[in-house]
Parts: sequence; C-alpha cells; structure tokens
Amino acid sequence: MLIQLSVLGMLAALLPLTIVWVSSDTDKYRKLVWVTLFLTFDLIMFGAFTRLTDSGLGCPDWPGCYGQANPLQAHADISAAEAAMPTGPVTVMKAWIEMIHRYLAMGIGVLIVALTVIAWRRWLKSGRKETRFSPLFPTMLFAFVCVQGAFGAWTVTMKLQPVIVTTHLLLGMALLALLTWFGARLSEHLPVSQPGGSQSAAALRIPAALAFALLVIQIALGGWVSTNYAALACTDFPLCQGELFPEMDFTNGFNLWRDLGKTALGDYLPFSALTAIHWTHRAFAFVVVLLVAWVSLGAYKVADLRKTARWLLIMIALQFAIGISTVFLNLPLALAVTHNGGAALLLLLLVTLNYKIHIETEAGSN
Repeated sequence: MLIQLSVLGMLAALLPLTIVWVSSDTDKYRKLVWVTLFLTFDLIMFGAFTRLTDSGLGCPDWPGCYGQANPLQAHADISAAEAAMPTGPVTVMKAWIEMIHRYLAMGIGVLIVALTVIAWRRWLKSGRKETRFSPLFPTMLFAFVCVQGAFGAWTVTMKLQPVIVTTHLLLGMALLALLTWFGARLSEHLPVSQPGGSQSAAALRIPAALAFALLVIQIALGGWVSTNYAALACTDFPLCQGELFPEMDFTNGFNLWRDLGKTALGDYLPFSALTAIHWTHRAFAFVVVLLVAWVSLGAYKVADLRKTARWLLIMIALQFAIGISTVFLNLPLALAVTHNGGAALLLLLLVTLNYKIHIETEAGSN
C-alpha cells in the first residue's frame, strides 16, 4: 500500500513539475516555488471542502483507506460501513473526497522535496557561495510539511478532535505564508520609486505585522468555528439570536482539549458554547477588518505598495461580505469554501505586503 501511495503522490506532482520544466521561464526554480504555492492554496480550499462535507473520516484510517491505496480497492469495506451506518461518516463519495485531499497533499510534499534537493545541489555545486539557493529555507519547509502530515494523520486517528483539526488548518495556512515569503525572496527586489517612500513604508512596519498577527488569530477562530460546527449558532446579523450578547458558555466553548461535540468531562457540548465560539469569531472580525483596511489605506500612499494595498482592500471587503452572506443564506457549501479561500488570500496578501515593506525599508536605509 505504501508503495502505491508513494507512486500516486509522485503522479500528483508530475503535472506541475512538467509544467515548470516545459515553461519558457528562465528561472524555473522560482516558478516551481510559485506553482507549489498555488497548489497549497488549492489544498487549503479542498481541505475546507473536505471538512464542510463531513468527509474527514471518509476513510477512518491513515494513510490509506481501509488498508488500501484508494477507495476503489476498499469498495467492499466502505460499502459495508455505509450499510451498517447509513447516516455515518463513511460513504464512497466521502472516501474519494478524503483520499483526493491526501493525494494532493502528497503531491505538494513531493514538490517541496524537489525544491529542497535542487537547493542543496545548486548550493553545494557553487561551493556554498550561491546564497540564492541556500538550502536552509526549503529544508525548513520540508520539516514543516512533515509536521503538517503528522497532524493530518492525527486528524483522522483522533476522530476530528477540534484542536487537532484547527492546528492542521493553521499549519496549512502557515505553509502558504512561508511559500509566499520564499517566492517573494526569489523575485526581483522593489525599487524605491518616490521620495520619502522608504520612510512611509517604515512607518507601516509594525502596523502591518500586527495586522498579520490578528489575521492569524482570526483564522484560528474561524477554524475553531468550523471544526466545532458552530457556523449556524447565530443565524442573524448584526445581532446573534436576536441579542447583542446572547447566552454564551466560553469555558466549554474554548476548552481546547476535548472530543468533538463534547465537553472536557464527556458531556454533550451545550449550544451556548457554540454560540460563544461563533460570537467571538464574529466580534473579532470587526477588529481585523478595521486594522487591515487602515493599514491598506496607509500602504496605498506608497507607490511600490499600492497594488498590494488595493487588492487587500478589495479582499477584506469581499471576505466581510461573504462572512455575512454565509449567515443569512444558512452556510451554503460554495460560500463556506470561498470564505476559507478568502482567508488564505488575505494571508497571502498580508505576507506580500509585509515583505514589500521590509524590502522598501531596507533599500531606504542603504
């Protein structure tokens, strides 16, 4: 089974590797980084789809499916589980969704291995002088993706325990952020194109970093809403259950080490705990929207940051609107997945903005 899974992972990486190889881009290493980043974004979106369709236990073992490399081989076991529990988490469709998610993750793992091997070879061949191919960052990415894989396994073996699933989501977002920074490093540096531009950028350094940190917290809160199935705890807006401050149980809602749908003592999680989870994510969204919008408006005044700032303003407005729409429309699957993708895009844009501010500031100090 492991050999078959390895082959499938390499096949999943074959198309993007071929695209990079046959491209006319002279800097194929940089292109490989950006292709890996694009597929990581796709994986985050598909991971959201897997979670929102309750397919996380479509194959209740790991790394295979009932000890097989694909659901086709495990069809008899899946059909038996579905017959025994028709409303349970195992169906043929859910098994395929879960395994496609794993195949894509393995493909990204292969691409990161390729990035690491290429970096080490180029760096050693240059006599350790070609700093552009320093293997430190890609090696860190490789270690990081191994940790992410471990959390993917624990997500299944620990039966979708919310803290494990949320951490798995955050690690995926962190991998996207690291790849964004890595890709930006390999791209051309920004010029300082206007008088005082570096000073204006330097003034944004702390606010932009703070915006990034608060967005990460908001993504964690969103993940906690999703993994606890609390998205419909409040079905009105801007109030929640017709009140500004409804009945909320923060103690049970934010107790991290507990089973899905249960309190730490093993009782069923009260609805007031789900309300607390949803309400916190919603309230914190206002803080994040205001800070990101303020930072974006400041960045818009600096010519070299203007394009990123414009996209940030567009995305933060869209993300807020999509979040409200998911409430009014009772969490349609397409909108919920798009909301996860919007969070990933905001993270990507804020990493890009922070990198550009760093480069602009460094260029101005030289």
